[in-house]
Amino acid sequence: MKKARFTQERIIGILKEHQVGATAADLCRRHGISDATFYTWRSKYGGMEVSEARRLTALEEENAKLKRLLAESVMDVSTLKACAGKKLVTPGLRRDAVACAIREKDYSQRRACRLIGMDPKTWRYASRRSDDATVRGRLREQAAERRRFGYRRLQILLDREGLVMNHKKLFRLYREEGLSVRKHGGRKRAMGTRSPMMLPDGPNQRWSLDFVSDALNNGRRFRVLTVVDDYTRECLALVADTSLSGERLGRELDRIGEQRGFPMMIVRDNRTEMTSNAIEAWQEKRSVLWHYIAPGNPQQNGFIESFNRRFRDECLNEHLFRNLAHARSVIKGLRPDHNAVRPHTSLGGMTPEAFAQHTDKAYSNPQTLT
Repeated sequence: MKKARFTQERIIGILKEHQVGATAADLCRRHGISDATFYTWRSKYGGMEVSEARRLTALEEENAKLKRLLAESVMDVSTLKACAGKKLVTPGLRRDAVACAIREKDYSQRRACRLIGMDPKTWRYASRRSDDATVRGRLREQAAERRRFGYRRLQILLDREGLVMNHKKLFRLYREEGLSVRKHGGRKRAMGTRSPMMLPDGPNQRWSLDFVSDALNNGRRFRVLTVVDDYTRECLALVADTSLSGERLGRELDRIGEQRGFPMMIVRDNRTEMTSNAIEAWQEKRSVLWHYIAPGNPQQNGFIESFNRRFRDECLNEHLFRNLAHARSVIKGLRPDHNAVRPHTSLGGMTPEAFAQHTDKAYSNPQTLT
C-alpha cells in the first residue's frame, strides 16, 4: 500500500479502537487491510501516543542514514585502496583514480570526483595541447647518444636543430620520458679558505695537464694524459698508454706546440713525471713557465679536474676496454666530439672550437672587444 494512505496518527487511532473493544476482523474489513498488516502495526505502535511514534520514526530515519553513511564510508575506503594505490599528487593520477572508481565501483561522476578531491570540470577537461611527438623522439635519440647529459645540455643540442622551447616544458618532457640521469656520488668540496683562480684572457696562454687512471677488461692498468687550454676549454691531447714517462710527456707537448704554438704557462700537480729532469730540460728549452699547484689542493687546477670528471663519467665509466688498442680508439673519438660538438655551459652553450673561432675574430677586429 502507499505509505501516505495510513499516517501514524491514523494507525494509532485504529489501534486505540481495538483497545476499547473493536475486534481485529471488524477493523481490517472496515479499513481494508489484512490481518498481517494489523498485527504488524500493533507490534510496532501498540501502547504508543502520536508523539512517541513520531520520535520512533525520526530515530529509524536517523539510524538508516547513519547506516548508509557508514556503508558509503567503508566503500570509499576500499575504493581508494583499490584505485589510488599511491599518493595522488598529480592531476594525471587523480584523473586515473576517478576513472577507476567510475568504471570498477560504479560510482557516479560527481561522487567519484568528490572522493578523490577533484572538480568534475577538471576531470572532464580534454587537453588541446599537442603531444610533441617530434621533440620527444629527438629528445630520446639525443639522450641515447649522450647518456650522461642532463636536460640543460640536451636543450642546447635541440636548439641547434631548431627545436626551441621553454626550459620548463623541456624538463617536463624529459621527466615524462624517464630520461633523468643518476648522479655518481656527491660533490667534493674544497676545505679551508678559497682564493679566486687567475683566469687567462686569451687562447694559448695557459694549459693545464693531468693524468687519469683506468683499467682494461683483463685488469691491467693504463693512464691517460689530458691537456686542456684553460681559456677556450679545448682538449689539446688525450694520450693513453700503460706508461707515460717524462720524456714521453715532453714529446707530446712538442707535438701540440708544433700545431698551435707553445703557451706562456702550464699548470700541473707534483707527480714524479712532471718534476723529472727531462721536464726541467724541456722547460728551459721551450721557455715555458711551469706552475706547480699546492700538494693536496686539486681545486687549484680546476679546469683540468673538471674535464677529467666529465671524461671519466662520459667515457671511461661507460666502456669495458678489451685491450689498449680498443681503449685508444674509444678515447681518440672523444676529443673531436668534446671540441666540436659537446656544448660547454661555462662558454654560454658554445663548443670550445666555436668559442676559439669567435675569440680569433674578436682579436682580429678590435672594435668587437670594446
